[in-house]
Amino acid sequence: MMQSYDDLYWNSDDGLRLHARDHAADAGQVPRGTVVCIPGLTRNGADFDALAETLTAEGWRVIAVDLRGRAGSERAHDPSSYNPRTYADDMVALLRSQNIDKAVFVGTSLGVLVTITLASRAPERIAGAVLNDAGPRVPREALARIGKYAGKPVPPMDLEQATAYVASIGKAAFPRFGTDDWRAMAVRTFRPRSDGLLELDYDPAVIRTTRPWLLWLLRPVLWRAVRGLTARVPVLVVRGALSDILPAEVARQMAATSESARLVEVPDVGHAPMLSEPEARDAILTLLERVA
Repeated sequence: MMQSYDDLYWNSDDGLRLHARDHAADAGQVPRGTVVCIPGLTRNGADFDALAETLTAEGWRVIAVDLRGRAGSERAHDPSSYNPRTYADDMVALLRSQNIDKAVFVGTSLGVLVTITLASRAPERIAGAVLNDAGPRVPREALARIGKYAGKPVPPMDLEQATAYVASIGKAAFPRFGTDDWRAMAVRTFRPRSDGLLELDYDPAVIRTTRPWLLWLLRPVLWRAVRGLTARVPVLVVRGALSDILPAEVARQMAATSESARLVEVPDVGHAPMLSEPEARDAILTLLERVA
């Protein structure tokens, strides 16, 4: 079932036109608040369509953003602005443009770093948070694995080739995916060119400005941000049972930072759960009940 949405545009503080998929709460539902979904490094707001379908049926407005340089959002004039601090400021600009005081933030991978950065810069804007498969410590081996394909140029492809491409880099993380799943992933990952072929739907510079060594140095700062977030609002930590990005020990430590934090592990999934899996979906609904 295809989820309908409106295109939402807002301007960043440095003048970029940014885009999100705005999924309104189902008609007849009592509005309960807003959920802002932030995707991973090379991903975009389309990844949250299935989750949005679930949450809008429960009365939540879901805004699934394309971070700057991805999909419908303008590419940065200054590539150095591709960093969690600027992304967090873009989220504040989004809320301001929509007259939203605070929202529940759902971050996947890089979206986790954006959410905890936002928690340090504008904690009053966060009503609750879902931290999906990333944390203050990421093993260097996992970062090296991602670096083997993320941002690497690929030739224009047809849909069949694009489907094979995303399956080749993602099969370890999603062993249960079939051809239809990979085709849907390819559609979310690529965009059509004027000649009908497909190209990756993000600015390659978003990779070049991502510094793994900086994440390593910032671990103490990130841990403080997690503790500050879980001390203030309900938090759900989601981990894919096969994930190499969020080690089980780190996930447990994150959930142990506060009595308001919870941990759910999604079986047979690596990095990162789509959040439409029953375990993740039910845990998110429980978190939203706590927030509401």
